[in-house]
Amino acid sequence: MLKEKVKTAGRFCTVGVGNTLIDFGVFFLLAACHVPYLPAQICSYSAGIINSYVWNRKWTFRVKRKADGKEIMRFVMINLAASGITFLLLYAFQKGGCSLLVSKFAATIGGMMMNFIGNRIWVFGDSLKNIQDQE
Repeated sequence: MLKEKVKTAGRFCTVGVGNTLIDFGVFFLLAACHVPYLPAQICSYSAGIINSYVWNRKWTFRVKRKADGKEIMRFVMINLAASGITFLLLYAFQKGGCSLLVSKFAATIGGMMMNFIGNRIWVFGDSLKNIQDQE
């Protein structure tokens, strides 16, 4: 059981790295095109959310049942909360005089923590329980 939890956490982190690369890539591409940082954050985070749902559902948590409205709604709610935290932290660090890179990095860490906890417990928690029961 512990071995599967470690594997799941590792898969979540791997997906998270991919999400972060997509988020940072889109963010800095838009910033280079002179899109203001807050709209750039909305676009870049949205691209990461789509990647996150697909890969966490299929690979991290290995959900076999068809997606339903409840799961999608919980995923959206967790990501909106994580996005809100990321958005507020990005704003606060920018107003505090930090560089854009430092601001983005710190805000991303805060959002990732919220996202992991919410996905692990609330969004895909039932699927993890089913995997653990099969062992």
